[in-house]
Amino acid sequence: MESEMGKTANKEVTRAAYQGDELRWAAVRQRDAGADGEFWYSVRSTGVYCRPSCGARPALRKNVAFHDSREAAEQAGFRPCLRCKPDQPPLAERQAAIVAQACRLIDAAEEAPDLDSLATAVGVSRFHFHRMFKAVTGITPKAYANAQRARRMQDGLAQQATVTDAMYAAGYNSSGRFYAQSPSLLGMTPTAFRAGGRGAQIRFAIGACSLGAILVASTEQGICAILIDDDPDVLVRDLQDRFPKAELIGAEPEYEQVVSRVVGMVERPEIGLDLPLDVRGTAFQQRVWQVLREIPAGRTVSYAELAELVGVPKGARAVAGACAANALAVAIPCHRVVRNDGSLSGYRWGVDRKAALLDREAGK
Repeated sequence: MESEMGKTANKEVTRAAYQGDELRWAAVRQRDAGADGEFWYSVRSTGVYCRPSCGARPALRKNVAFHDSREAAEQAGFRPCLRCKPDQPPLAERQAAIVAQACRLIDAAEEAPDLDSLATAVGVSRFHFHRMFKAVTGITPKAYANAQRARRMQDGLAQQATVTDAMYAAGYNSSGRFYAQSPSLLGMTPTAFRAGGRGAQIRFAIGACSLGAILVASTEQGICAILIDDDPDVLVRDLQDRFPKAELIGAEPEYEQVVSRVVGMVERPEIGLDLPLDVRGTAFQQRVWQVLREIPAGRTVSYAELAELVGVPKGARAVAGACAANALAVAIPCHRVVRNDGSLSGYRWGVDRKAALLDREAGK
């Protein structure tokens, strides 16, 4: 986490970038959103004041004056621009508040509201709302609603008397759709999930690699977990906690070969892993994980760059969450994602292991 001293230094650097009328005028001409909150400008011919990023038609330089605060602009006799609303919170905050309101509506609804209903409820156009929601959260309103319904489905399977009750409690009106979606979200049938994995067979084995102990587990669909830790017992407990009533099958000679191939991939990530994966998660998480698998060994990307690759330029926080949810170490290479300045951020299996993997891929 960035230190307070670092934050102060960054603020000073930002402030210095907009000192002087010529630098401020350049920011206005570029509609630089980074200058918002650092200064405001007024236009004598229209009598309004604006944020530097205002999308209004550019004013003539001779009509423009700069102000260090909104209060200073208003004391000089200028009124707020109706387009950029400089007297209100920044656009990003207003959009975040609108999206938060929409999320609460989705969370509270028994059935997912359609796009038109949500847009009307929050007071923006259908097209603008859809674009705004995706920019803020990294996913579409429909994907968010599906993820919430999946969460309710998981909770309901543990709490409701029957699978049918859980289905309706989660907002599914069609049993066909419910059962079609459940394998990708649960990794097994709803009945088996409700029973804590009872009836599901999960093969696993523990091996050793240069990063410590490694546990590899598979369902019939493919490898569902690659976990790394210093303590093998921790890895087994993690698997047991995920499916407390599943039939865990260990120590099979043929499965040791699967572990060996996974260890080989950990030691030499550039060779990849040509075994099927049982990748479980929301549609957005799976999209992030697929993009991660396309990043070649030896290359790193920032969270912002990963968000661009996924198609959600403002979704860095959302893709970071998807990275944190990844349960397939190295096979889905979230270790190749770093901070914008190139420094290492958190890693589910430890920052030291992340550094070791990156050094290995860089040939160090």
